[in-house]
Amino acid sequence: MAVLLLLFFLLACSVYGDSFIGVNIGTDITNMPSATETVALLKAQSIQHVRLYDADRAMLLALANTGIRVTVSVPNNLLLGIGQSNATAANWVAHNVVAHVPATNITAIAVGSEVLTALPNVAPVLVNALKFIQSALVAANLDQQIKVSTPHSSSIILNSFPPSQAFFNKTWDPVMVPLLKFLQSTGSYLMLNVYPYYNYMQSEGKIQLEYALFRPLPPNKEAVDANTMLHYTNVFDAVIDAAYFAMLYLNFTNIPIVVTESGWPSKGDSSEPDATIDNANTYNSNLIRHVLNNSGTPKHPRIPAALDWACGPGKVDCSPLRQGQECYEPNNVVAHATYAFNAYYQQMAKSPGTCDFKGVAFVTTTNPSYGSCVFPGSGGKNGTSINGTSLAPSNTSTASGSLSQHYYNGGSLISSVILGALLLSAVL
Repeated sequence: MAVLLLLFFLLACSVYGDSFIGVNIGTDITNMPSATETVALLKAQSIQHVRLYDADRAMLLALANTGIRVTVSVPNNLLLGIGQSNATAANWVAHNVVAHVPATNITAIAVGSEVLTALPNVAPVLVNALKFIQSALVAANLDQQIKVSTPHSSSIILNSFPPSQAFFNKTWDPVMVPLLKFLQSTGSYLMLNVYPYYNYMQSEGKIQLEYALFRPLPPNKEAVDANTMLHYTNVFDAVIDAAYFAMLYLNFTNIPIVVTESGWPSKGDSSEPDATIDNANTYNSNLIRHVLNNSGTPKHPRIPAALDWACGPGKVDCSPLRQGQECYEPNNVVAHATYAFNAYYQQMAKSPGTCDFKGVAFVTTTNPSYGSCVFPGSGGKNGTSINGTSLAPSNTSTASGSLSQHYYNGGSLISSVILGALLLSAVL
């Protein structure tokens, strides 16, 4: 088994909450650059988001005062102890999180990795582990700054095409239902590792290589979900939407998805002729291009066009969003869209459906007003919230790149990708 390590560094900002590109970093490899050298490389390439496969102290210290947003991980071998002891979880948080913030900008904790499929014997304590970690963050007054979740293999989704018929493996309902309740109650997100190569290999020829690699397809070869009539041009989007529908099957509708890894194998055995360097490069390049197009997924399309409509034909007064006005900052599409969508919803007397914008927003009671920027229908900052809308969860933008070896059965991944989006709430 050969390992080809290819680094991609690319940063992008797009809609749907703070979409980003980042890199996964593992320190348990030979000839790893020092923590200082690694962080210098990240800074030189303008990388603003990293996920550590552990909570390496040297890396956390080197990342201090850089502003880089960091996801730290609880290794699988510590899960059993943390999931059985609140004190053990609190001790881990104290040493690996509290000791490093605010100098190191830790924004998320990934508790284990692919536990349901890799360590099923630990699964019964997984939700407890998340809850104990969350309790420690609450005690340290860090729960609003740091989200807690756990990465899953997309293989826990069954019947993934058509996406509208997807559901999680029912064997794991006793874990998934309380897990989703936890994510919903804490405003966190579902972490998902998405590797279309596996879908392609397991399809027995039903999935075309071009469809898995994001290569252009003629309209008559696009996959169509007959239930929703949504057209899919690539496996990646279909898997993301399958996860959203699987959550919907369990009656969860407002949990965003963060894709924590993706990639394509650079080499495989004799039965894996499509695990090549060229295909790996093609997949990563096309994935990056797809994300930077800000197209979203068919179920959750992106919002630039909706913003233009709200401030145009929708006749919303968007003057507070002009430069120098009270709601201009933060100057990004998400912040401006949340204001404009809210204004339209209030303008339409909160009529059912007017907060949807083709699936990019939903009703909430959270008040996003800040400073002198008062959202229509709210009581101002810290005022009484009025039913409104919030940007809906989406698949997220991507980044490719890995500083760690990531093995799969029969070959090696050319890179590992962290993708993420934070759900921005607004009283709309």
